[in-house]
Amino acid sequence: MDFLTTNENIKMPALIYGTAWKKENTAKFVEEALLGGFRGVDTACQPKHYREDLVGEGLLTAYKKGLKREDIFIQTKFTPVDGQDMNSIPYDPNDSLVEQIKCSFEVSRNNLQTDFIDSYVLHSPIYPGAKLKQAWRVMESFYEKKEAGQLGISNCYDLDVLQYLYDNSTVKPSIIQNRFYEHSGYDKLIRAWCKEKGIIYQGFWTLTANPHILSSLIVNELSRKYSKTPAQIFYRYLTQTGIVPLIGTTSQKHMAEDIDIFGFELELDEIEKISQVIF
Repeated sequence: MDFLTTNENIKMPALIYGTAWKKENTAKFVEEALLGGFRGVDTACQPKHYREDLVGEGLLTAYKKGLKREDIFIQTKFTPVDGQDMNSIPYDPNDSLVEQIKCSFEVSRNNLQTDFIDSYVLHSPIYPGAKLKQAWRVMESFYEKKEAGQLGISNCYDLDVLQYLYDNSTVKPSIIQNRFYEHSGYDKLIRAWCKEKGIIYQGFWTLTANPHILSSLIVNELSRKYSKTPAQIFYRYLTQTGIVPLIGTTSQKHMAEDIDIFGFELELDEIEKISQVIF
């Protein structure tokens, strides 16, 4: 596994295992991913889509089999009320926003059986701007108390919103996590701005949303050249261009293939040719 160092000096894996929609099998898949070579997990305190408690169980099992807490990058999120299932919301929706975030953070630490969250992420922007600043200030308090190593935001496709957050924060975002797909223009402007500011871009839905890239002539030519699958070629392209993919496969075979991408490098002209397909 390759690693990046974030603007908060956090060691972040170049691939992160995504735990959404794994339901009752979450612990099993987290264990398999970690023992197979992944060194980072992404989850959320959002029972609607994540079993954060079972992510914690998978982590504990991996620790018992030789891994250490300090080996693993743990990332979770605060999900606002409008992203929750009201039948399984992990905090009191009638509480203030400040109390909701504080409660969610404690639920996450309990679920993940850790005092320290490497990366704490706002699952989506909160409007208006005053509420966004309020939410971020609470998250900054976790950073200040050394309970969180860095902060980030997800599902933010408006550069103006991201710039507003950046300009109105003391602890600057370390990561943005967005769906990497054609509808948003692959966040080209956002990614360029983030690169200037030292913010790392995490991409999810990279395979599902991009079958045209996987089936493209250049990706398949490179697949034959390097004896790798089209998915491996695309993931390697992403990592070499500074994007950290979230990978949610439930196949041990695919997990092994994903980890194996660091055994080769695409040439600069090959990266450019893939970029021409995307953009």
